[in-house]
Amino acid sequence: MKLVIQIPCFNEEKTLPLVLKSIPKRIPGITEVVVLVVDDGSTDRTVDIAKRHGVKHFVHHRRNMGLARSFQDGINEALRQGADVVVSTDGDNQYPQDRIPDLIKPILEGKADIVVGDRQTRTIKHFSFTKKLLQRFGSWVVNRAAGTDLPDAASGFRAYSRESLFRLNVVTRFSYCMETIIQAGNKRLAIASVPIKTNEKLRESRLFKSTPHHVLRSAMAIIRSYLMYKPYALFITLGLALLALGLIPFGRYLWFLYTDPSPGSHLQSLILGAVLLIGSFLSVIVGVISDLVRTTRILQEDELERTKRIQFDR
Repeated sequence: MKLVIQIPCFNEEKTLPLVLKSIPKRIPGITEVVVLVVDDGSTDRTVDIAKRHGVKHFVHHRRNMGLARSFQDGINEALRQGADVVVSTDGDNQYPQDRIPDLIKPILEGKADIVVGDRQTRTIKHFSFTKKLLQRFGSWVVNRAAGTDLPDAASGFRAYSRESLFRLNVVTRFSYCMETIIQAGNKRLAIASVPIKTNEKLRESRLFKSTPHHVLRSAMAIIRSYLMYKPYALFITLGLALLALGLIPFGRYLWFLYTDPSPGSHLQSLILGAVLLIGSFLSVIVGVISDLVRTTRILQEDELERTKRIQFDR
């Protein structure tokens, strides 16, 4: 069994040595451990330091491409190298690398396709009350969209089986964490969680500018990922809601037409009802079209999976 540990890095010269030193060299059930550094356009000595610590495998970006693209490029390189299991961690030393054996254990035992490290965010001291609340709410939303039960869906400390990586496709440019969970849940992949303790905070996150920015980007990623798999759930519900609202002014118009049959009275109710019913009809039509697009995308993803298997055939 070959394990590839991929580390996306953008100017991590200060923290990367701590990460590399703490990665286990030998893991039960694993015959080969490979460390892969994804250099996301670093302008400091990140690559030189990685080489000095024995890293031989790299993916280089000429400019900063973002976490999602770094993750996908790292996964492709890991599959090309014949990885049976891939662990994704961060270069800021947030995650405890000595827990990698526990993280991959459910995959080695055949109990899970994906394992997420639960940071137990309620116990993290440097997380504010608001951030803890948002993390819990975000995980709840993702679990509702994916049909999963993960306590920390936003955690980036994860292990993937080779088979699961053939089936996952990252679309967003922001963060892959939410999207891959929603995809995995809707594709019926087995997802497990392992409790971990994070290391001391060494720097601020570079993934987002502020908490509102993070919430907005995460919400957009969740909504888009959810609509990719269940568009009819939104548009049909919206259509039924508009239908119900549209019948109210129509009923009002008919009532006054019966009780006060004067010409032209209460036409505003008739107009409002017509507008709402038209909106209901359009929502249903968009829902049908979106579902057809979903079906086409599923067929395309099946073809992409076959292409990956051919491309990364060992």
